Amino acid sequence: MSAQVHALKAPTPTARATNAAARAGAELFDPVPFKVFTPRDLDRIPQLARLTPAQRFEMKVVSAVLPFRVNQYVIDELIDWTNIPADPIFQLTFPQRGMLAPEHYARIAKLLENDADKAELEQAVAEVRHALNPHPADQMQMNMPLDEHGDRIDGLQHKYRETVLFFPSQGQTCHAYCTFCFRWAQFVGDKDLRIASSEARQLHDYLRSHREVTDLLVTGGDPMVMKTRHLRDYLEPLLRPEFDHIQTIRIGSKALTFWPHRFLGAEDADELMRLLEQLVEAGKHVALMAHYNHWKELDTDAAQAAIRRIRATGVVIRAQGPLIAHINDDPAVWARLWKTEVRLGLVPYYMFVERDTGARHYFEVPLARAWQIYQQAIQQVSGLARTARGPSMSASPGKVEIQGVTEIAGEKVFVLRFIQGRNPDWVQRPFFARYDDKATWLDQLAPAFGEQKWFWQDEYEAIREEKLAT
Repeated sequence: MSAQVHALKAPTPTARATNAAARAGAELFDPVPFKVFTPRDLDRIPQLARLTPAQRFEMKVVSAVLPFRVNQYVIDELIDWTNIPADPIFQLTFPQRGMLAPEHYARIAKLLENDADKAELEQAVAEVRHALNPHPADQMQMNMPLDEHGDRIDGLQHKYRETVLFFPSQGQTCHAYCTFCFRWAQFVGDKDLRIASSEARQLHDYLRSHREVTDLLVTGGDPMVMKTRHLRDYLEPLLRPEFDHIQTIRIGSKALTFWPHRFLGAEDADELMRLLEQLVEAGKHVALMAHYNHWKELDTDAAQAAIRRIRATGVVIRAQGPLIAHINDDPAVWARLWKTEVRLGLVPYYMFVERDTGARHYFEVPLARAWQIYQQAIQQVSGLARTARGPSMSASPGKVEIQGVTEIAGEKVFVLRFIQGRNPDWVQRPFFARYDDKATWLDQLAPAFGEQKWFWQDEYEAIREEKLAT
């Protein structure tokens, strides 16, 4: 970018003063080395020594299939090691035997016990992974846009008219992994399962030619594992007049939980703050889409200092996360989470339903119970926290929200609506499903009142057929 544009977008004196104060707060935190543990390091985590050999072996079996990565900050600051295995952050980050179906667990355990050769083990692991629906909601088949030659553009998804998702290759890992992650397939080393691009040009060309797009979501993985210079390469060009239609830049991240020092003592943390501030001062709405699963993630001094520093740039932090068994399937947890977010200046945004992928059988909560938890939690908070929408299913047709359970003409039903849809005309139109206290996902529901199809079903199937044909 030219010096002239930099001058035009320079922070105002007020913004500079605000960030000076934020930097002063950050300086209270000395740089902390980032120390990470992967499956090969399980025996090197001292806190695991209190577990039985059988429990540690179970972790090795599960981590052979599902990605495992944790860091010293999570181990030292977030987990209550006197409450294992029930501690929610332990469940969030460490493998548990129940995360694999019994037959899958037995298969991999037997191979490890018998010291099977590498090729045999890898083949078995690959087969188990493919049985776990690695790319839910048809994202590989239906969300990947095509270029002018009809070829798929790697690293982009364009499901909804206004919003494009970008997966930068430098951001395709995280500071730690969530055990429930619906993008677990990004992290297991299989290039056929991975969505990523290192081509800034492809991103910018696509946005330039799609004027209907107003929102860019940079996602992963976690873009905050990238060096700031890479993030700048992707984002700074969006300040040019040709990208004035891009009004909002969203950055999906779990770093505020798993490594808040990224925003405090990292060598390029100041540069990151300047980039965020520059985007805001240029008139872009910048939103950090922070993923939280439990109020404990907000409870450390470093996490709160990082929040203050980001907010001082003018960036809005919106908080979202799924409702998941073993971690937060309790209205009191959600109410405390939302209250804490509001107190710290965050905007509660979404309560998601755990997606139908990976260890879903371990984490899923029936939709009826999810609605009860949401209703009981939202009743405990003020209007400022009632911005949290949910429970919401990010299914292939769109984001479907459960608005309630009621009785109409003698039939007990779920009241549903689209928050987003493949056809924008579906949005905000209520529809009804027969009540089912065991259903955990949209495809397990049936239309109410004797209807044979959903109002959107024929159109969706036509869209899907067209997408799969290209």
